[in-house]
Amino acid sequence: MLWQPALPTRYLEMNPTDLARRIKERRAELGDDLLILGHHYQQDDVLAHADLTGDSLKLSQMAALESVERGVKYIVFCGVHFMAESADILTPDDVQVILPDLSAGCSMADMADYDDAVLAWEQIHEALGDDWNGRLIPITYVNSTAAIKAFVGDKGGACCTSSNAEAIFKWAMAGGTQPLTEDEEIKVLFLPDQHLGRNTASKMGFVTEVDEAAGRGDTQTELWNQKLDFGGLTEQQIQNAKVLLWAGHCSVHKLFRPEHVDQLREAHSNNGGITIMVHPECAKEVVDKADLDGSTEMIIQTVQNAPRGSHWAIGTEVHLVNRLARDSEANGVHVRMLSECQCLCTTMYRIDQEHLLWVLDQLANGEVVNRVSVHPEARRLAKLALDRMLANVRKPVIDETLAID
Repeated sequence: MLWQPALPTRYLEMNPTDLARRIKERRAELGDDLLILGHHYQQDDVLAHADLTGDSLKLSQMAALESVERGVKYIVFCGVHFMAESADILTPDDVQVILPDLSAGCSMADMADYDDAVLAWEQIHEALGDDWNGRLIPITYVNSTAAIKAFVGDKGGACCTSSNAEAIFKWAMAGGTQPLTEDEEIKVLFLPDQHLGRNTASKMGFVTEVDEAAGRGDTQTELWNQKLDFGGLTEQQIQNAKVLLWAGHCSVHKLFRPEHVDQLREAHSNNGGITIMVHPECAKEVVDKADLDGSTEMIIQTVQNAPRGSHWAIGTEVHLVNRLARDSEANGVHVRMLSECQCLCTTMYRIDQEHLLWVLDQLANGEVVNRVSVHPEARRLAKLALDRMLANVRKPVIDETLAID
């Protein structure tokens, strides 16, 4: 987590109405020089000021286009640190990306450290031996640092999103950047979210757990614990695995449990039932019990298109679910959280109107604070990983699911 200086007292003493008014005034002063991005998990009062709302990658892609069309000089990203890095990677060099609170990080992204990834790469190849006829292809979820994206780009791998992870897995298994040679074996190292990696591998038919009753005594996925030598695995486990999963997770989605699904099924068993939809960052045990799983955009679209009178329980961040519940009420669609626990992205919550006004005040006075800038070489390599993803998925870069105000 980066250090964020304390705000001057005057910002902390302002009421929400005055903060909103002052932000609007500063936005008017800065005009087309400014573009504000707001992630779906943000608080409502912050999203009210956003020019673009969406998930992290789409926001960065849209910002790259909008910054050229509008002649934008400053992008204020109301999200978390890795998102601001992605925006800096994809936007022109003269655009400055600002994060209102530098302490708004991502615990999952921070679980994959560059030095640990380099060590893992060396140890995995050491365990496989010089005679191994194969390639290890890394894939990183876009919810990762620029350093990890650069590592993956340098090693011939690609980024993925929760919606295209399966397509990128298939690309890797087909040889990635190089055609497969005769008898060549491909292994995937998936960073940093073990759950998205495991759920994707399972959908592709890989054995992800031992099931003696089904006659499956071996698993084709192994968890690489970066805190342990050789990931806590034996040479045989590394050699047998098709997919090595980094021991990372989302602190929000790990809070959803299989028993939450069971409890809601029972509670709604006599009133027409309930459809349960979760994000694939949830544990496999939860995804397996749910009716649907998919990306943030898929969850939003599904609820928006849900039939009147339907009941939904959703396993993802609380601000998004509450917003969906409120917006869907008028359509007779009933939405609730999968769990009563506060499944809150606490780092995203650090972005508030006070910090937003503070960075805008500084810009209006000619000073850029909290700029997020990726080293040029890391930027080049990270963009390789992003470009490989975009070149190998059919989903358009921009679509109607991103709202432009």
